[in-house]
Amino acid sequence: MTDARIRISPIKIRIILIVLGLFTVISLMAQPAYAPDIQKEKLGRGLVLLRDGDSLVVSWRLLEGEKKVPFSVYQEGKRLNEQNIWGDTFFKTIAPEEEATITLSAIKDNREFLYTQIYHPNLKEYISIPLSKPADGTTPDGRRYTYSANDASVGDMDGDGEYEVILKWDPSNSRDNSHEGYTGNVYLDCYKIPCFTHASAEESTPLLWRINLGPNIRAGAHYTQFLVYDFDGNGRAELITKTADGTIDGTGTAIGDANANWVTNGRILHGPEYLTVFDGLTGKALQTVSYQPPRGNVESWGDKTGNRSDRFLAAVAYLDGKHPSAVMCRGYYTQSYLAAYDWDGKDLSLRWLFDSQKFPGYSGQGNHNLRVGDVDGDGCDEITYGAMAVDHDGTGLYTTRMGHGDAIHQYAFYPDSTQLQIWDVHENRKDGSVFRDAKTGRVIFQIPSDSDVGRGMAADIDPTNYGLEMWSASQQGYFDVKGNHYHTNISFPQNSAVWWDGDLLRELLDRHAVLKWNWNTQKVETLKDFRAQGCIFNNGTKQNPCLSADILGDWREEVIVRDYASTELRIYSTTIPTEYGFPCLMFDIPYRLSVAAENVGYNQPPEPGFFLGSDLYKKKK
Repeated sequence: MTDARIRISPIKIRIILIVLGLFTVISLMAQPAYAPDIQKEKLGRGLVLLRDGDSLVVSWRLLEGEKKVPFSVYQEGKRLNEQNIWGDTFFKTIAPEEEATITLSAIKDNREFLYTQIYHPNLKEYISIPLSKPADGTTPDGRRYTYSANDASVGDMDGDGEYEVILKWDPSNSRDNSHEGYTGNVYLDCYKIPCFTHASAEESTPLLWRINLGPNIRAGAHYTQFLVYDFDGNGRAELITKTADGTIDGTGTAIGDANANWVTNGRILHGPEYLTVFDGLTGKALQTVSYQPPRGNVESWGDKTGNRSDRFLAAVAYLDGKHPSAVMCRGYYTQSYLAAYDWDGKDLSLRWLFDSQKFPGYSGQGNHNLRVGDVDGDGCDEITYGAMAVDHDGTGLYTTRMGHGDAIHQYAFYPDSTQLQIWDVHENRKDGSVFRDAKTGRVIFQIPSDSDVGRGMAADIDPTNYGLEMWSASQQGYFDVKGNHYHTNISFPQNSAVWWDGDLLRELLDRHAVLKWNWNTQKVETLKDFRAQGCIFNNGTKQNPCLSADILGDWREEVIVRDYASTELRIYSTTIPTEYGFPCLMFDIPYRLSVAAENVGYNQPPEPGFFLGSDLYKKKK
């Protein structure tokens, strides 16, 4: 059987690797500022099979530290590739007519490692996860509500080297904090990805467990920020989230007083608040502590309705440079608190508590989202909390005093530097959109606006410019890293971004479509290789997927969306060939941490701590 895809020869691949310095680029992913023994996930190959018309796509991970690994693909023991596959983790061939065993061979240290998946004739262009949808409900005031699949995260919950999906179920009456009214309960489910169970979607229901957060947790984008990560380093991820009286864990056990009801006219302004660590394999509550800080007197936050006191964020950060901590956050319109916790498998201990009121100019600077990374090069993570940053020791690093914003992006914007920069947009009318240094807050350039700037995006979408491009809702066109303004008559989507096609530019993910800026025709065009018919994106005008991240297959990203009825999740992965081979992006610490916080507040796409774009192989102009 011949290889049906268009391939560059192994000789040309070797030339590309040597001349262009591909593995010099890969070395940036190691983030040398972090300790060499930093705690990381141990991932498997993420081998995945997808259908693309009459073709079969085979895609897998390049693991961290791997360079020259020869791969081969077999169908029922017959080798499909004529020569070893080097520096590439994507293979396309003719789809079998019958069920077949597909095997990936990797040669490392003179040993052969085999990875197997079963091809089914009914294979689709996406992976289907059948869902167990919660039953409809009725509020105390007699209003009926339904459920839909909402934000998601991933973690290796059972220790097999592959990710499971943690899904939040949102009731149809979920509400912003500024609105009163009852909401239904929030549920968190854990699902196996069927392709890693060697069973078809029709053969199994992959639900591992369900947590019911109960009546004393309100439903809305600003309440339930859940963190999925291997916090204690035992090889299995945990779930950490805010809980309350009546939360039911994955084994059916209640937290606190199961009969307590602290709801008044739909709001929850009284009663105990908890933080709970759940076991990733069973959903069992392992430890519950009091949530820090408590709401205290609600009016002291600036209103009587909890609109300011109940604005929550969360993040994972390597505050000591080696071990991940959970950072639970409260407030951003007025005062802000960040509480860092460590979980050692037995005890959830408070590392530090940051209080913005103890640092002049730090209150009122929070966003609807945050970013984590080592911005000052000390080997430990800092938390960029909108217009201010908190150092790894829980002290203030800097504040710009520009106030609250809705979107923030933290990248290495320059190809020749590993330092991080920030593109932040603000609600304050005078501040507009700001490109700044992530270490000091120094403004590189600023685009004033006479209105609330509600959206902003940054990505390398145009190879004719040096570095990343950035844009926002306050103007058309985009800016380069020098502040030059281009294409001022064109509107660019601002919701999300994804590495999807075969080049190093990033595509734009927006409203059921993957879009690409065509710098030749000067148009934003739709890629036909992404087909999400019958699906719907989340969170109103924000149009977020449940998750986008490099969770399986090669280095490019997957998009997880729900169907209209929320009966299944679909994991879409690209079927477009690429000549580039990178280790899984999840091995990059800032990228992995931005995936862990992707469900927090207003979702933002994950972003690495190194430059990944077209300028990797070009000299600076």
